[in-house]
Amino acid sequence: MSASLPWSRFYGNVPSSLDYPEVTLYEALAATARRVPDAIAWDFFGTRSDYRSLLAQVDRCAAALAGEGLRAGDRFLISMPTSPPGVIAFYAAIRIGALPALIHPLSTAPEITHFLDATGARMALTLDAFYGPLAAARPQKPLDKIILARIADYLSPLKKVGFWLTKGRKIAKVPADARVKWWAPLMAAAPREVAIANANTNDPAAILFSGGTTGRPKGILLSHRNFIAEGRGCAAWCAMDENDAILAILPIFHGFGLGVCVNAVFMAGGKSIFVPQFSAEIVAKLLRSERPNVLVGVPTLFDALSKDPSLAAADLSCLSACFCGADTLPRVVKERFEKLVAERGGKVKLLEGYGLTEAVSGIMAMPIGEYREGSIGIPFPDMLAKICAPGTTDEVDVGQEGEICIAGPAVMLGYLDDPQANAETLRLHGDGRTWLHTGDLGRMDADGFFYFSVRLKRMIKSSGFNVYPAQVEAAMRGHPEVAEVCVIGVPDPAQVERVIAYVVLREPSRAGPQMQDALIAFCRERLIKWSCPREVEFVDALPLTNVGKVDYRSLERRHAKETSTREGD
Repeated sequence: MSASLPWSRFYGNVPSSLDYPEVTLYEALAATARRVPDAIAWDFFGTRSDYRSLLAQVDRCAAALAGEGLRAGDRFLISMPTSPPGVIAFYAAIRIGALPALIHPLSTAPEITHFLDATGARMALTLDAFYGPLAAARPQKPLDKIILARIADYLSPLKKVGFWLTKGRKIAKVPADARVKWWAPLMAAAPREVAIANANTNDPAAILFSGGTTGRPKGILLSHRNFIAEGRGCAAWCAMDENDAILAILPIFHGFGLGVCVNAVFMAGGKSIFVPQFSAEIVAKLLRSERPNVLVGVPTLFDALSKDPSLAAADLSCLSACFCGADTLPRVVKERFEKLVAERGGKVKLLEGYGLTEAVSGIMAMPIGEYREGSIGIPFPDMLAKICAPGTTDEVDVGQEGEICIAGPAVMLGYLDDPQANAETLRLHGDGRTWLHTGDLGRMDADGFFYFSVRLKRMIKSSGFNVYPAQVEAAMRGHPEVAEVCVIGVPDPAQVERVIAYVVLREPSRAGPQMQDALIAFCRERLIKWSCPREVEFVDALPLTNVGKVDYRSLERRHAKETSTREGD
């Protein structure tokens, strides 16, 4: 890696290096509250809190948790949507030195059992609607306390009535359970003071979990410094301050939602507009009423927004920065969303970024005002990236494909209790730095812009040749009949693996052998023959992971099950 980073000349007004205070996340939040006490920190369906009040809420929650027995060093499971209790409890646990572990609130009982066993948590927070699976979990160390919040806890009286009529009355009544404590009375009765933990900025701050698409989700141990560095980098990239507002659509159990939509905003003193469940209709209403200027999400989110008729009347001139990450952004989605924005009075472009939970979340993005076809951008200040030959620490030449490796202050402490995975992923290179081997294939151009290809583990070996599903998918999306597509490799006795495409058509009635032949022929005109799908299966919709990525592993399992069933007949 050259001492003069090739991408640094594209930073514009963004500093090439930032200051990171030697503090905890709680102390960083307190510093923001001192600097802009009257600025709005969060908005939840019209209920708002300024930073002064947010800090008081965190302090009160910390006292309540301590009163229930949570101590420094304990793990605390948070199974919440993006909502005030989940966010407040996150910073409150950190204040007393506990380690919050965040999971998807729709996790099943077996999944929750795995998360509890992995963390050793004895106390958990969730919504009353999700009590059942949490209560049914059977970890090796039983839960001592289950704190239950209600969505209505932070709604206005009128909205409480509306919530009860539409959803609240459908929530099953929580049975008698000695472990249960209710959030609202617990907060109301909490003492006002509890000691602040004596923690270091390099100490563990939280546990997030990997997506689990390649096996059971791994616990990812992130430090205060990791969150602060990633948050400051994101805020600097968008020049975010107390005058800015972001729509927090992404869930807080995911680094993108917690690290960017919440913590980065709090670092800057901006407003985070909490959205506990994504729907294009809800987002359209919030775009009209709250007029956020920053919008981040995954490709499926922007695709849904661009197609939803409820946005046809929205004024989108408020948007100044829109970033897409977590999955490859199809060109058609980008163009469709930008067309919608332009028609509704906006000028913003949808830019791609890149990140992974092992570095909290986003660690590189396209500079605002810049665009390069297919690029995921350049590294944030103080983050380094390079391309290495897969399986090695050897950097490849500019333009050559290899594994994306990153280093810098956002890189995780490591996987939780998994030394083998740490040794494979965090490697000491010849420059004396520890580099995170992402498992993603990509390349870097001469200007330092990076390009994502595919997950290394998703690469298909067909007839001795490497096939990259993202490349095949991009080609197939060029067909006017294709709305969505996912490509997988399945076992084949002659080819090792053969390529199959699962396709959602714009007009489902056109599915059939003739359309299959047309799509395969379309690919053969654009791809080397061994990259072309041998079969096309038409589906009504593609399965998605918890964070909205296309779940190709689900399709692989589906195909294996169908094959097994046929062979058993």
